[in-house]
Amino acid sequence: MRSKELSIELRDRVVLRHRSWEDYQKNVCSIEGPQEGPPSFLNGRSLETPRLFQELIIAHSLSTNLFHSFDFCKDDNERRPSENLGQVLFGERIETSPYKFSFKKDEKCKKLCTKTYVKDKTEDKNMLDFLKRGMQLNYQHHWIVDNMPVTWCYDVEDSQKYCNPGFPIGCLVTTEGRAKDACVINSEFNKKNTFYIFNHVDIKLTYHNGEGEGWRGARLVAATLEPKSINNADADKPTCEGPPMEVPGEFSSDVKITYTYSVSFEENNDIKWASRWDYILVSMPHTNIQWFSIMNSLVIVLFLSGMVAMIMLRTLHKDIARYNQVDQEDAQEESGWKQVHGDVFRPPRKGMLLSVFLGQGTQIFIMTFITLFLACLGFLSPANRGALMTCSVVLWVLLGTPAGYVSARLYKTFGGEKWKTNVLLTALLCPGIVFADFFLMNLILWVEGSSAAIPFGTLVAILALWFGISVPLTFIGAYFGFKRPAIEQPVRTNQIPRQIPEQSFFTKPVPGIVMGGILPFGCIFIQLFFILNSIWSHQMYYMFGFLFLVFIILLITCSEATILLCYFHLCAEDYHWWWRSFLTSGFTAVYLFVYAVHYFFSKLQIVGAASTILYFGYTSIMVLIFFLFTGTIGFFACFWFVNKIYSVVKVD
Repeated sequence: MRSKELSIELRDRVVLRHRSWEDYQKNVCSIEGPQEGPPSFLNGRSLETPRLFQELIIAHSLSTNLFHSFDFCKDDNERRPSENLGQVLFGERIETSPYKFSFKKDEKCKKLCTKTYVKDKTEDKNMLDFLKRGMQLNYQHHWIVDNMPVTWCYDVEDSQKYCNPGFPIGCLVTTEGRAKDACVINSEFNKKNTFYIFNHVDIKLTYHNGEGEGWRGARLVAATLEPKSINNADADKPTCEGPPMEVPGEFSSDVKITYTYSVSFEENNDIKWASRWDYILVSMPHTNIQWFSIMNSLVIVLFLSGMVAMIMLRTLHKDIARYNQVDQEDAQEESGWKQVHGDVFRPPRKGMLLSVFLGQGTQIFIMTFITLFLACLGFLSPANRGALMTCSVVLWVLLGTPAGYVSARLYKTFGGEKWKTNVLLTALLCPGIVFADFFLMNLILWVEGSSAAIPFGTLVAILALWFGISVPLTFIGAYFGFKRPAIEQPVRTNQIPRQIPEQSFFTKPVPGIVMGGILPFGCIFIQLFFILNSIWSHQMYYMFGFLFLVFIILLITCSEATILLCYFHLCAEDYHWWWRSFLTSGFTAVYLFVYAVHYFFSKLQIVGAASTILYFGYTSIMVLIFFLFTGTIGFFACFWFVNKIYSVVKVD
């Protein structure tokens, strides 16, 4: 294994393919993907900590500013590594840090810089106010070293330790004397209307020594820190001892803040490089809840499967036997799903829109399946920053062909003739809605001056991918879809529509659609909580094995719930199943939106109109994508079911 200087630039970082994380392997899949070898470091080589300042701040705001917007110490040789598409879309920006140290060389109370704020200077007042605002909104530092997050580990309830991949820039004690956020950790943080800035960090780096194992140097296996607030009496010769560094709420006198840090190295050969993320993941008490979620979902699936099996093996079998009896006159007098055989394949109203939705839903379904499968194999681990979003976008762009094919084939089956309109709507309607929403959210971020705003060049690149690759591929798929013959139906459609009898409350369209989304949502709501936490609260999500299993369960549940309700409606001689099958499972997205609203008011403490608009704007994109995804599953399950049952009955 070659030695490598621990100068951590983005281009030098190792891409983990999860031959790492024993916990990850337990909860995900045992198949390993390719990976680069871990870097080894020699004594005395320089070590830098690039800062990852994440956009989604934990408590009160969804927009943020880059690290250099705050008046912290700056790196004299600052480098801005290029981010991939996924990082840019998620708002991740990485900068090099002024914290410099050498491998296995301990540092004690090393001064970084001193910032002085003079009360009579307007510029100093503005910079200090900006810093106070950051502490009030609980802004977080996020550091990475050797592609690992530098974590702040502290005790929580039940004597458990939680390792947070970020730490706050400071905290606030309100005018009423209430300690907010991180101020609760220290009883000395008790002065009213006072900010306490964390101007000192104790960094501890743990390494695995290669001596005796056949390789040179050492490998970094853990990186932790402890933030402290210290008011050094002598700024030129800090001792890192003394009372907390207070920043008064009222800027009535000059303020001087000295930033310092200490570094220590510890050898631990029990931790292997392949399992170095375990101490972070073990601190996240999610596994038991995840298994509860899976068991809950499986119970729902077993219940639905039992119902469907009963219908298929008993009720439906008896129906078919009765309908296929020799005496057809007696059968015609009975009611049931056979009576609507001449109308069940009558083309739906708004068939153009339904076919467009189904084409886009097919594209999203295939994209989701491949992305989760690759993540399950370890190719899209959280250590490979931005890979999940990049993979999703690239797959969506490349899957324009199946979208065009499905939309065109179904539209032709519905008897549609405006094929040009169908192709254009498939390529532009849903992606256009998503891009318009995304662009409006980006305008708000631009106005707010947030670093999460997507650069103009990236927006042009996304448009180029859309119109240069996705749209032409959609046209190609539509061409082959229209060249193929329409899907042959097992029974003929009557010229005159059959009158639908009076329906009971539960067989009317709206109650059926509302009920249809409850069970699929019940399978995913626990998993949804962790996904929303990872998006909005910057918590690490790594349990893609659980997510893939929930994906399969959702697929089965949507299919079975839609088939059940479709059967009941056909038995009530209501043959309008095309849109109903799509909307029944698609209504799960409405429950997702309701849960997102509940999450916003109960779990987040976001303040400001801009952040609220951002949250619901991005949530709307998620809901639309999920609506198309689940609706498509329900439609094709019902389409298969209806074709199957009407192909086995004898019709004159």
